[in-house]
Amino acid sequence: MTEEQTTQEMLMELIKEECTVDTSEVMEYPPTALSYGEKTIQTKKGDLTFPIPIGTYGNFSFVQAPPKTKKTFFASLLASVYLSGGNNFGGNIRGHRDNKCLIHFDTEQGHWHSQRVFKRVLDMANIKELGCYQTYALRTINYKTRLQFIEHILKENGDKNGLVLIDGIADLVSDVNNLEESNLCVQKIMEWSAKFNCHIVTVIHSNYGSDKPTGHLGSFLEKKTETQIQLEANTVNKEWITVSCKRSRGYSFETFSFSINEYGLPFVVGEIYDPLEYYVPKKL
Repeated sequence: MTEEQTTQEMLMELIKEECTVDTSEVMEYPPTALSYGEKTIQTKKGDLTFPIPIGTYGNFSFVQAPPKTKKTFFASLLASVYLSGGNNFGGNIRGHRDNKCLIHFDTEQGHWHSQRVFKRVLDMANIKELGCYQTYALRTINYKTRLQFIEHILKENGDKNGLVLIDGIADLVSDVNNLEESNLCVQKIMEWSAKFNCHIVTVIHSNYGSDKPTGHLGSFLEKKTETQIQLEANTVNKEWITVSCKRSRGYSFETFSFSINEYGLPFVVGEIYDPLEYYVPKKL
């Protein structure tokens, strides 16, 4: 064989070793990074109660929402709960940190506005021992360098990576409708989450007048994600944002809502019945 063929053969053997699944091996469910509520199921050994995942380690989820639905506030809420395990802002949301790092990337805002977001997380977490919380504002660098930098930080942290927030993923490509770039970006998200055993939450806009995430990038995310989280303005209380699980590979968490208090901090307010959800006007 030529040197190139030998290299290719070695690569295929490495992939084979990494990707082979032993069906006789007893595999535990992936540990949970973030959860909302609990689920009890019957097993041969009795009832089993476990947290309903928003996301598990080794996977990724994404938040989609139309403009002005407080996506960054929601990201702050998740981050504060992950740091603290649970707080008075997060309601039934729980973080399962296990001394891992929270890495928070903001791709849209400058340093001043990004710092406000990151400090909001600290105010809400309200814990003495902060642990590893890394914050980065990536607005000033181009999309290719952003991808490279995120990968650099994850490699640097090694097995300390826990929850990774990327607000927002559209800034990791030049165009959300570029097939090649969108596919590469989502492949990177999947690779990072598995390789570094972290959970990645990213944020993307919805298409105007639709509940679909924007562009080819959104379509790729839908196909590959563990959990698709949707934010929308509540039709009963205009100050509330409703959070629902649009899709999940496991049990879906229950719908809840959050609002912003007088200090500019998001908090879970619970569920509310929406009488307009299934309303269809009668024809005359």
